[in-house]
Amino acid sequence: MLLTLVHFPATRSLLPQPPTIPVKAQTQGNPSIGAWGDHLKPGMKVITVSRDLLRMGLKHNTRVKIDGLPGTFLVKDKMNKRWSRKIDIYMGRDIKSARNWGKRKITFRW
Repeated sequence: MLLTLVHFPATRSLLPQPPTIPVKAQTQGNPSIGAWGDHLKPGMKVITVSRDLLRMGLKHNTRVKIDGLPGTFLVKDKMNKRWSRKIDIYMGRDIKSARNWGKRKITFRW
């Protein structure tokens, strides 16, 4: 999810890309294992963050609230260094939900 940051304390706005569906070709091995070794399972509320956001305080296991989505998400994965100002919302293997979500502007807090 491509971000357009709005600098408010603990709040960021972004224009996302489609959610994450684990694909082996996009990983260094098992697409169900995050960058910190967490095992990802369908139904988990997890996000992947670009590495520049790690420097802004979104560390491993940071709890994140995304406006418009129920529950709390955990940072469990990080993207390749080539990406910046992005997050992806993990959708497990639910391709239909990911397509229905599409691209949209969201706000999240931690």
